[in-house]
Amino acid sequence: MVDHFPFKSALVTGGGGFIGSHLVERLLKLNVKVTCLDNFSGGKMENISTYIDNPLLTVAKADITDYDGIVDLFKGIEIVFHQAVSKNSVCLINPRLDLRTNAEGTFNVLEASRTHGVKKIVHASTGSVYGEPRYVPEDELHPTEPVSFYGTSKLAAEKYGMVFRQLYGMDVSVLRYFHVYGPRQEDNDYGGVVSIFIRRALNGLPPIIFGDGSQIRSFTYVADVVKANLLVACSPAASGEIYNCASGLKIPIRRLADIVLEQLGRSDLRIQYSGWKPGDIKNFDISNDKIKNIGMSFDWDFEQGVAATVQWLRGKYGGQAG
Repeated sequence: MVDHFPFKSALVTGGGGFIGSHLVERLLKLNVKVTCLDNFSGGKMENISTYIDNPLLTVAKADITDYDGIVDLFKGIEIVFHQAVSKNSVCLINPRLDLRTNAEGTFNVLEASRTHGVKKIVHASTGSVYGEPRYVPEDELHPTEPVSFYGTSKLAAEKYGMVFRQLYGMDVSVLRYFHVYGPRQEDNDYGGVVSIFIRRALNGLPPIIFGDGSQIRSFTYVADVVKANLLVACSPAASGEIYNCASGLKIPIRRLADIVLEQLGRSDLRIQYSGWKPGDIKNFDISNDKIKNIGMSFDWDFEQGVAATVQWLRGKYGGQAG
């Protein structure tokens, strides 16, 4: 973990969200002056409530799709962690919002950063930019052929970042996330599968698997994702580079369900199965060699991470979900 951080001020878009709030927390512990920018449509004040009285923290309720409403927030900022996103689950419901948030919103963040001379931008992207695997393990040179609106808008955001780098010399790095999980992840039906399974089991409901449970995911614990963000921020070698931010673990969804039921002592619950989701990619086999080559290590064991998520959700629901 980075103990010395060279930037004195940071702005985290989506700072009230799942990953963003963990970044805000870590930056404050490093004595960085942090601006949390969030429209709180998905993010929650409760995610950062522990730090709300910290004099280093400024919370700005604003929307990245509104350039005039955000541009002044970038004044005096040295580094931006761009975490704000329209979730994958939103893209089929409202693809135009997905486009505005992920593509236009990213353009606005980049333009505001350029206007105020931000030194570094770490952009959160997604493994969905790859689409169906042509070969495994998928490395950063794999063709980008997204099969969803979400993957397409996030790929456009990446491209904007690299064009700003080429045209204006801005220091931009990209992290492609894969199946991030942990405390504060949304556990409603549009949230992450780890939290959904735990919430259902806490409520005495069985996990529902779409497909046969053989599909593989590269689950990555949120603390490791925060670590990767700080590493890329501090590494000169990361300038202009794109990295897979994935644990490298290969966990079948059926194994996830079994682990959740084991940890909660709910062997009485029988896993239910439903039809495959349209466009669901069956096998994620991800190479993380490139980010490891600049010093990254993924420290969290999967069962350990699930246990930490179980503990948090127990606290949230008082032992039982609603």
